[in-house]
Amino acid sequence: MMKSTREAFGETLLELGKENDKIIGLSADLQDSTKAIYFQKEFPDRFFNVGISEQDLIGISAGISSEGFIPFASSFAAFIATRPYDQIRMLLCYNKLNVKLVATHSGLTVGEDGGSAQCLEDIALMRVLPNMKVFQPCDANETKALLRTITKDIGPCYIRLSRADYPIIFDENKVFTIGQGDILSEGNDVSIIATGFMVSKALEVKDTLEKEGFSIRVVNMSSIKPIDKNLIFDCSKKTKGIITIEEHQSFGGLGAAVLEVLSLNPVPVKVIGVNDAFGQSGKAEELLSHYGLDTSSLTYAIRKFINKVKYGSEG
Repeated sequence: MMKSTREAFGETLLELGKENDKIIGLSADLQDSTKAIYFQKEFPDRFFNVGISEQDLIGISAGISSEGFIPFASSFAAFIATRPYDQIRMLLCYNKLNVKLVATHSGLTVGEDGGSAQCLEDIALMRVLPNMKVFQPCDANETKALLRTITKDIGPCYIRLSRADYPIIFDENKVFTIGQGDILSEGNDVSIIATGFMVSKALEVKDTLEKEGFSIRVVNMSSIKPIDKNLIFDCSKKTKGIITIEEHQSFGGLGAAVLEVLSLNPVPVKVIGVNDAFGQSGKAEELLSHYGLDTSSLTYAIRKFINKVKYGSEG
């Protein structure tokens, strides 16, 4: 079964709105695409479309939050993470306001919208801000669990979602805990730590390499900030190396966060992401292949890394 995380957001925001009248929806004229439109149709008096004005989106959300409400502000990642950055920094993070930023259409899988709309820098931008939490769920069911958890948490957070459909990994009973990763498979050769769509790719790579006799641990790291330091240390102790995979620049994202944790406990680490480049227009799977994030390319790179850390050879 396949389902986009933006669809799960729309469905869950509507459910949460029925349960809690303090929840307010906002959009910068993209509620149809982000699926916040489900909430808008049910609760028109609790929804604000501010137009194509992301700075106003954050400023209005900040004011609503200061009155005790829980605003969910949604837009494309390329817009909500970059255009109102000063407002996010000074209004939300500096004042620790309880605003939930929901960024859909992140990464390369936006596809034909092209490089200007494929945000590959947002994890780095959000992760560096004091008081900001950063999350990227791996499927629709985890998205629902995440949204329920952060509704009860106080403070600003950034939730990175997709346009593309993701394979379902967790069942509907999934519980999300802030700052905690999930071990999806055990192994002792290497650990693959992935986030978002790349978690399903990591599982595909694992299945291929296990047939070749390799033993792969796969970790879903949907809580990027705060990150699960204990689990990362555990991976460094129980496997011979760590690979991180993300649909994001290889600088400043999940890989950088893992390396920061391991700075005092170094092990071989390979960071796989987009290598200092913008995206471009194309079908999602074509783009993943072009940037080395498709299953075949990942399998090749990870096999090579395992052979190097296990046998001292890249053959």
